[in-house]
Parts: sequence; structure tokens; C-alpha cells
Amino acid sequence: MSVYFLLVPILLPMICGAALGLHPVTDSKRRSYFVFSVTLLTSLAIGLLILFPPGAREVGLQLAGVLEIRFRLDGCGMVFSGLIAFLWPIAVLYSFEYLEGRKQNAFFAFYTMTYGVTAGIAFAGNLLTMYMFYELLTIVTIPLVMYELDHKSVVAARKYMRYSFGGAAFGFLGFITILTLGNTTDFIFGGVLPADAIEKHGTFLLLIYTIAVFGFGVKAALFPVHGWLPTASVAPTPVTALLHAVAVVKAGAFAIIRITYYSFGTSFLSGTVSQKIVLTVAGVTILYGSVKALREQHVKRRLAYSTVSNLSYIIFAAALMSEEGMQAALLHLLSHGLMKITLFFCIGAVMVKTGRKYLWEMGGLGSKMPVVMTAFTVSGIALIGIPPFPGFISKWYIAKAAVKNGTFFGYFGLAAVMISALLTAVYIMEFVIKGWMPQKEETVPDPEVKEGKVGARMAVPLLILTAAVAAGALYFGWLAEILGRIASGSL
Repeated sequence: MSVYFLLVPILLPMICGAALGLHPVTDSKRRSYFVFSVTLLTSLAIGLLILFPPGAREVGLQLAGVLEIRFRLDGCGMVFSGLIAFLWPIAVLYSFEYLEGRKQNAFFAFYTMTYGVTAGIAFAGNLLTMYMFYELLTIVTIPLVMYELDHKSVVAARKYMRYSFGGAAFGFLGFITILTLGNTTDFIFGGVLPADAIEKHGTFLLLIYTIAVFGFGVKAALFPVHGWLPTASVAPTPVTALLHAVAVVKAGAFAIIRITYYSFGTSFLSGTVSQKIVLTVAGVTILYGSVKALREQHVKRRLAYSTVSNLSYIIFAAALMSEEGMQAALLHLLSHGLMKITLFFCIGAVMVKTGRKYLWEMGGLGSKMPVVMTAFTVSGIALIGIPPFPGFISKWYIAKAAVKNGTFFGYFGLAAVMISALLTAVYIMEFVIKGWMPQKEETVPDPEVKEGKVGARMAVPLLILTAAVAAGALYFGWLAEILGRIASGSL
């Protein structure tokens, strides 16, 4: 396989998405076939790259001087690209029914382009490439956030734009610093900072690393730069699932892993004040997001705050700056993406098919929407961290890494994870219990939406995702072994 095949998962959806936007398809079936085919081919290309990697694993384009766009296939990129390759076709299939009867050309144009941009982040071989696609991700997702074009959507899109571009500016400082003081901007496991730069500019480098973490932490919803995420929940559910489970927030967490382990280097960062700051803020965010989720009655925003909390599980694990920490971070990146997209799709089905939005309206859903409630129950239990589901496995690895860290900050984060798990059980099971309880009175007067019938294009994705969550009890142990090899730098 040619190394240039690395470009296929990036360019194919970007070009085809742009073509759909420039030349709209009026026939809905033709558009659906086109979008799903492009998505499926992109996922197939990623799968082939992971299973049969080319002999040469990187390809680059020289720009000017030391500046170069470079794509590389390494273990860390395989994890992120594998996640999006599995979830994106399922999300597209779900979107067809969710958006039925609404304008879809522009939506699917940007939705498809976003796939290619996210793949560009996953396969980025250096900081410049990752930063470039990181900025593109904001640009192509802004129209998705403001899809409804009402006041709330426009306000949410503006807030998302301000936060994201502001955070990217902080991330850019990290890029400039590595470009100036590092041996290279390429992602090299262990870091690229030479000893003399660390000796002369150590304090400055720690400051820039901390700033860069908060910059990329905007998309990862790190407190206090998380505010855009709950607001963006006004977007259609396929978009919020994209923002909260697959592309945007995971891109933020992925970028933090990259700069920590592949740019600045854990041998330099471990034990420093920067590590302590990131561990502390991650622990605070874990608790803050869980408390806010517990208090929130709007079911979609409740899941949004849950995402705020769970993204910092990943950041906390990564900030432990050990092989065990990186392994746990990557494992929770996968498990949370799988569980959270299922939960968002369940809530989206409830909202679009019944018109219900608030917790007190959820009574009787079990009899009206058994597939949806079953999927939510299984994924919700997994998110809580009940054995033997994926959420338990990834949290167990986080706990082990925190204990091995042995510092106050490691134990503080561990306590935050344990308290958060308890709060997660409360805010998830509250929905589950209400949903399976009989409905006392009709809460949705509109006869056109109160039936709650879910078609095959929603039911099939939910069943696939639920099966994957349940099967995680069997294959996540195997995944953990592979992720351990990646965390050791051997993949």
C-alpha cells in the first residue's frame, strides 16, 4: 500500500463534502446514498491503514523553511482515527431519520467535511499540521452549531467561535515555542526539547505548556473554558453527538496528549508545577461537571455537563505523565466516545419523536420507546462504571495510574473520579428510573410527535452501539494491552 493512501481519509470526505455544498442534490435518496457511501469508504480507508499500514508511515509537503505539512500513521493516531471510523457511519445513518423533512444539503456538506478534518487531526505528523486542522475543525463545525438559524443557535455558534479561536491562539503559542526551541515540530514520543533549551528556558517552557493545555483544553471543555459546550447543545443531536462524543471534544483531549507526550515530553514535565496545575484543574472539572449535570433538568444539557466531567477524566489520566496514565487516557477516550454518543442519540430520539426535553417529562418512555430506553440503560450503566462494562474498565485503569503516581495530586484526582462516579450514578439512574416508570399523565400535547415511534435508521444505529458497549466487557481488556504498547512508545 502506498504511503499516499494516508491522504485518502482526509481528502475524500473534504472534497466530496465541499462538492455537495457547491452542487446541492435535490433528491434525498441520491444525497443519502452519496453521503453514506463517502462516509463508509472513508472509514474503510482508515480501517485498511490500521490493519495493513504502509511500509513508509509518513508523507509531507514542504511549505517554507522548516514549515511542513506532515501526516503520519502512529499508534496514537490509530486510536483516534479508529474511533471516528467506527462511529461516523453510524452517526450519518442516524442523521438521515433525525433530519427527515428538513434542509439537509448544507448540513451533510459540512458534516462530511468535518470527518476529513478530524481525520487530518488524527493523522497529523507535526504540530503545524495538527494546529491547521484544529482551526479548520472550528470553521467547518460552526455552521453545524447554528444549523437551526434561530436566536439560540446563532448565540451558541458565536460563543463556540469565540472560545475556540481564543483557545487556538493559546495553542499557537505552544507551536511557536516548539518551533523555536525544539529540535523539530514533528511528533516524537518522549518529546523534542533539547537539554540546553530546558536548562536555559525551563520556567518559560512550563508556562507555555500550561497555556497551551488550556488553549487546547477549550475544545476538551476544561474548566473554566468549558462554557461553550452546554450552550452548543441547542444544535441538532447529530451535531451535539459529534461535538460531545466523537470529533471536537476528543480532538481537544487528543491534542493535549500529543503536546504532553510527543512535544514537550513527560521527562521534562513530570513533577513540575505545570503538571500539578493540570492535575488540579482536571480534578476540579471532573467534580464541577458532575455536580452541574446532577442539577440540570434539561436532559440534553445534563449529558453536556456529563461530557465536561468525563473529558477531564482523559486529561487527568494524561497529566499523570506515565505509561499507565497515557494508557488509561486513551482507553477512556474510546470508552467515553462509544457510551456518550449512544446516550446522546437516545436523547435525540426522545426529543425529535416525542417533543420531551426535561427530566420530569420522561415517564412512560419504556413502553413507548423500548429500544431507546434499553440502549440508554445499557450505556448509562456503562458510563457509571459498573463492571464489566467499558466505563468500569477505563476508570479502573485511571485509578491504577493515579495510585501508582502516589502524589497528593494523583490521589486528589482519584477522589474526584470516585465522587464523580457516584454522582453519575444518580443523574443517569434518575433518568432510567423515570423512563421505565409508567406515565401518569400526557406531557406532550402535540399529537404529531407524541407517539414516539423510532424508524429503522434510528433503531439500527442504537442497537449497533448498544451491542458494542455490551461487548466492550470482552474486548476492552484486549484493547488495553494494545494501548499499553502505544503508551510505551513501541507502536
